[in-house]
Amino acid sequence: MWYQRTITLSEKPRGFHLITDEIIDKLSGLPPVETGLLHLLLLHTSASLTLNENCDPTVRADMERHFLKTVPDNAAYEHDYEGADDMPSHIKSSVLAFRCCCLYARGVYS
Repeated sequence: MWYQRTITLSEKPRGFHLITDEIIDKLSGLPPVETGLLHLLLLHTSASLTLNENCDPTVRADMERHFLKTVPDNAAYEHDYEGADDMPSHIKSSVLAFRCCCLYARGVYS
């Protein structure tokens, strides 16, 4: 059995954000499922998804610093007419991911 829902998350500034609660909230109202898979697919070409621990917020800060150094704004990108952060966003979405799959069992996503 398949269920599909298109969800829209709130706009966020550049950075690494916790979105788990927002996604789960948007999925409320789906028929109950004992076991399944949650497939997330971003339809935006300059956004990305990554799974990381949530025990220590410095992980997100370190990830942000790494990507700001590795893929800087205002570098000599040819694709620059949408703003200084647009091409770096495309690179990050290629390096990270635009989709992910999570397991669901007995009411818990993992």
